[in-house]
Amino acid sequence: MRILAIEDDALNRRVVRDMLSVAGVTLNEADGAVAGLAMIDGTEFDVILMDLRMPGMDGLEAIGHIRARPDPKRELPVIVVTADAAASLRDQCLAGGADELLLKPVSMEDLFEAIGRVIAARGRPGAMLF
Repeated sequence: MRILAIEDDALNRRVVRDMLSVAGVTLNEADGAVAGLAMIDGTEFDVILMDLRMPGMDGLEAIGHIRARPDPKRELPVIVVTADAAASLRDQCLAGGADELLLKPVSMEDLFEAIGRVIAARGRPGAMLF
């Protein structure tokens, strides 16, 4: 399982890394959207965890770049992970191309369940965590 976390906060990346290490997942990390998009160019990932509020390019704009790709990577499952609890945010993220939305702080159970759902929905059951 290859997961990319695009998150500007180092502590949040560490928390996700620690959670995923329980399942033997090595987390690739980008500290912003531009760096994350560059990593997608050169590496195969099964899931992207995307922060929503980042300096420079926000998560929705980055998802738009992913969905606009001319290659199969445009179908990468994207889970938005955000502290923003606005009522309309889920609809906005799904309309913007996200597959799931998780609110911070994220529990390990919620994270693993969301990853399982997006992988199954994209027809990639061989990439399951457990």
